[in-house]
Amino acid sequence: MSTFAIAPEAISTSTSDAVAREVREGLTATPKTLSPWLFYDEAGSYLFEEITELPEYYLTRTERGIFEAHADEILQTAALGQGPAGKLTLIELGAGTATKTGILLAAAVRQQGSVVYQPVDVSETALAEASENILNNIPGVTVRCQVTDYTREALPLNRLPNTRTLALYIGSSIGNFTPDGAREVLRNLRAQLLPGDTLLLGTDLAPFAGAGAPKTEAMLLAAYDDAAGTTAAFNMNVLTRLNRDLGADFETDNFRHKVLWNPTESRIEMHLESLVEQTVQFPAFGGTDAFTVEFAQGETIHTENSYKFTPAAVEALLASANFKATKSWRDPQHFFAVTLATAL
Repeated sequence: MSTFAIAPEAISTSTSDAVAREVREGLTATPKTLSPWLFYDEAGSYLFEEITELPEYYLTRTERGIFEAHADEILQTAALGQGPAGKLTLIELGAGTATKTGILLAAAVRQQGSVVYQPVDVSETALAEASENILNNIPGVTVRCQVTDYTREALPLNRLPNTRTLALYIGSSIGNFTPDGAREVLRNLRAQLLPGDTLLLGTDLAPFAGAGAPKTEAMLLAAYDDAAGTTAAFNMNVLTRLNRDLGADFETDNFRHKVLWNPTESRIEMHLESLVEQTVQFPAFGGTDAFTVEFAQGETIHTENSYKFTPAAVEALLASANFKATKSWRDPQHFFAVTLATAL
């Protein structure tokens, strides 16, 4: 029988203070930035799920196709060397609603009869939806949710007897970090794994990487600036959140969603561009004093990066965090890759 629990000790009590600190630091810097984790309030999490279903956003359906074609092989490869009594426990960073993860969980249940799944995310709403979907559709899964910011806090990894951990970091979420930040996230994860544990890393591949149909700049830009305006709403929602949570006075009509392809850094950049010269007020909040932010016309807030990787870059990133890439699976067009790596 499937079960579900949110670990109360893992729910951060200082989220609002963390938001205030992050915003003050980012918006008083040059250039101005906001961290992508600020997107994921309840409205932002809902909008992101809408994005994953858009025709322009190829990443989710492509990775899902890889899982549908190779889930059993992925789980069998991860379990190699664990011994006849050994089982895998799955932990997922940035799980969201875990729509693709169910394919892997079903394969784990087929392989070992049952599985414990530990999704980690900053959004309790998304985790509750993930748990409901999994429990309603995949008997044999025990869900132990952890509401925390895995980029800043120690992972609440609950190791079970006679199990090895398979960590999932899929959806090319690693691409939202700078190279240094990506290494730090993976090193933090590696520090909490044992040698022989495994990581499944999803990465969006760089344009023209590999064989198959070419991935063009136009295709990349459309994935982050869709015709329906859903990604624009997702980006703009962060200003709405700051008005609500911190009492800021952003006039959202004074900003627009802006997307760039940066070929030098091999990344898509999302920005919020100020359409006018303006001043935004932030009152005192938590441990932060009141402050103001000045915007010139045309100045932007850099809200997100989405790095695109070559296969060699993926292997080098894993090696920098003391993982060894063991096997990779790609879609027929070589748009996306999922790579299994072993903790050394």
